Amino acid sequence: MLLTLAVVFLASLALGVPVAFCLGFTSLAALLMMDEPLVILAQRMFTGMDSFPLMAVPFFVLAGDLMNRGGTTRRLIDFANVLVGRIPGGLAHTNIVASMFFGGISGSAVADAAAMGTILVPGMVRKGYTPGFSAAVTAASSTMGPIIPPSIFMVIMGVTTGLSIGGLFLAGIVPGLLLGAAMMALSYVIAVRRRYPREEAPVTLRRFWHDFRSAGPALVAPLIILGGILGGVFTPTEAAAVAVLYALFLGLVVYRELSLRDLYEVLTSSGVTTAVLLMIIGMANIFAWVLTAEEIPQKIAEAMLGLTSNPYLILLLINAFLIFIGMFLEGGAAIIILAPTLLKVAEAVGIEPLHFGLMMVLNIVVGLLTPPLGVCLFVVCGVTGLSLGRITKAVLPFLAVEFAVLLLVTYVPALVLAIPRWFGYL
Repeated sequence: MLLTLAVVFLASLALGVPVAFCLGFTSLAALLMMDEPLVILAQRMFTGMDSFPLMAVPFFVLAGDLMNRGGTTRRLIDFANVLVGRIPGGLAHTNIVASMFFGGISGSAVADAAAMGTILVPGMVRKGYTPGFSAAVTAASSTMGPIIPPSIFMVIMGVTTGLSIGGLFLAGIVPGLLLGAAMMALSYVIAVRRRYPREEAPVTLRRFWHDFRSAGPALVAPLIILGGILGGVFTPTEAAAVAVLYALFLGLVVYRELSLRDLYEVLTSSGVTTAVLLMIIGMANIFAWVLTAEEIPQKIAEAMLGLTSNPYLILLLINAFLIFIGMFLEGGAAIIILAPTLLKVAEAVGIEPLHFGLMMVLNIVVGLLTPPLGVCLFVVCGVTGLSLGRITKAVLPFLAVEFAVLLLVTYVPALVLAIPRWFGYL
């Protein structure tokens, strides 16, 4: 059975079939072999999407689109440039810091990659940065979006495993900052070696105050989202709805760059993105049911625990397994299918569930940069017109940095658990 599932999935993926339908075809083949009623397809798909916390997904997607169209993203970039633009390789650092700001609003790597790729990559190339490096730093920095809270992947993780979404948000703060610092260090080394330019205009108090005042309302958004959740004012789902209202307020009232025509285009775009995400989630739920019915998760867990009960080795095995899976399976689907099983393995050897949850999300984020399914690579390819091979080669140093941060987060749990513990989530 497992071999058949693998063959059907990989064959459909190789033929260019969208991931959601790859999962659907594989599940259909399994149900036919199991002689189960096909009505299960509809039932499990609906069950997978019928969740109040999952409503946060379309809201965060819409908030990100509204920020892009309403002028918020451009102001965040301008402020980031004031902060780090005078460091060698200034625009690369601006790209990374702006992604950290934007990730604190949208929670989506894809939205981040599209926004920064459209605005920053052409500017970096004009300033003398190579197209490959410009695209690579954009793709890599966008992966901080699902780590720095809020995060769509963390919402899916919480819904799937029962872990606290607020706790996961807090757990992502330090790893997200570590990713940003590590990428900036790498960009600095590359910029010095290749003599990339930096911002020449001096940072005056007047300029700093102007850009800070312009970006200030946008910088408040993450504080509203996290503060509201931690203060018990609203749930993560309600926080996502508040983010949409705030983004709408910024675009229409504060910056006045959002028109009714823009609203139609934003709603259409975010609707399509949401439909794709929910289709993947629904299909993944069918696939997860098939695997559970065949007791495949239990076999995977038994195989891992049969090899070793050492928590350090178990963590290494889980990381290696997830990195491999991330090459072929979309992040949300991977969480739905694998998280419950791998969480049981982690708990069996004494690993804190919140630590495992963040570690898995970080693994999924690394998968956004690993071909053949690296979603952020394809987004940047579409924005820049560069080939996948060229961007993949340029992104390898950033992948190495992400692997290093992943190992650090894996084996130093305090980096993940300290803030959630301070706020009483442990």
